[in-house]
Amino acid sequence: MEAFLPYGLEWLNLLVRWLHIITGIAWIGASFYFVWLDNSIRPPAPGSDLANKGVMGELWAVHGGGFYNPQKYLVAPAELPKELHWFKWEAYSTWLSGFALLTIAYYFNAQAMMIDRAVADLTTWQSVGIGIGFLVAGWIVYDLLCRSPLGKHDLWFGIVIFLLLVAATYALTHLLSGRAAYIHVGAMIGTIMVANVAMLIIPGQRKMVDAMRAGGRPDAIHGIRAKQRSVHNNYFTLPVLFIMISNHYAMTYRHEHAWLVLAFIMAAGVFIRHFFNLRHKGRVEWRYPVIGVALLALVAIAIAPKPVAVAPAAAAVPDQFAQVKAIMDQRCLSCHSAHPTQPGFATAPAGVVFDTPDQIRQHAQQIHKQVVELKAMPIGNLTNMTDDERTKVAAWLAGGAK
Repeated sequence: MEAFLPYGLEWLNLLVRWLHIITGIAWIGASFYFVWLDNSIRPPAPGSDLANKGVMGELWAVHGGGFYNPQKYLVAPAELPKELHWFKWEAYSTWLSGFALLTIAYYFNAQAMMIDRAVADLTTWQSVGIGIGFLVAGWIVYDLLCRSPLGKHDLWFGIVIFLLLVAATYALTHLLSGRAAYIHVGAMIGTIMVANVAMLIIPGQRKMVDAMRAGGRPDAIHGIRAKQRSVHNNYFTLPVLFIMISNHYAMTYRHEHAWLVLAFIMAAGVFIRHFFNLRHKGRVEWRYPVIGVALLALVAIAIAPKPVAVAPAAAAVPDQFAQVKAIMDQRCLSCHSAHPTQPGFATAPAGVVFDTPDQIRQHAQQIHKQVVELKAMPIGNLTNMTDDERTKVAAWLAGGAK
């Protein structure tokens, strides 16, 4: 039974990850759509029937062979409709599936996924506690700032929140493995986003509906606050989407200044998102995507791999491959085998196995990137590969991986 536990967790990981992507698409798609709708609606003509009914703006659109005419009321319609759709489960399902995935992939296998002893010598419970602590603290700090006088100044509020996220990234990259640090920055932002929905947007909308059912007029402040938090969520989306895929790109989270790499990429995402939000209002400001692309280009140049110097004598060792094979067997085979022995792995990561000489040579370029250039493998350096061993691998690769 114990032997099937890693395999069962792998399937659970797959299914929950799939669910997380599906619900995330639904939530982010709704966010993109409604911000687009808010920015695209146009006010009705003064004195028209729509204006007299309290309609703030409307839009005509065609999609899927039909015509649509969404309308937004300044505060609320005169009468509450019988059926009212609430956009909440997209957000809740995304966060719940995301936290479940975080638990399965990282917390259940913290020794491999959370801890890098070259960064900080932590126990499993310490690493998990740090991760969860940042999720909770991120929401508390964000919410308090939102309710403070700073929350009334959008630009300065955005700058302060961005700087705080960068500070949190710096702290996490100096406590957890780079991969886990990035994921927890994303999870912290995702927690802020879902808490906005659960703690403010939906409760505010309920108060508006309850006021109408009681025969009163809703307080417009609830709609104003909900709109503010919805816009914040919209600007968070592109950074979160990058972080969701960042575990595939060790060149970012393994860099010695990984916190700064993520800061630049998050800033690029915000500038690009701002371009689209302005464009929906009819303003085309090309400087924003240009800034975003420039930031990404700067990151690409800054983290470009440096040539690895190999001593000429090192490339002529007669039993060079035998040495490399011994290193791979000792340091890599516990994970990258047809039958992994490392706890938490039912199959070799990414399907890469090093059981035979041919398999090792087949993946020579990947070995060079992950072992020599990025030093991302072994993951968290669980098996304590030394710099001397990495040099021997580099020499073998420099000699043509024969």
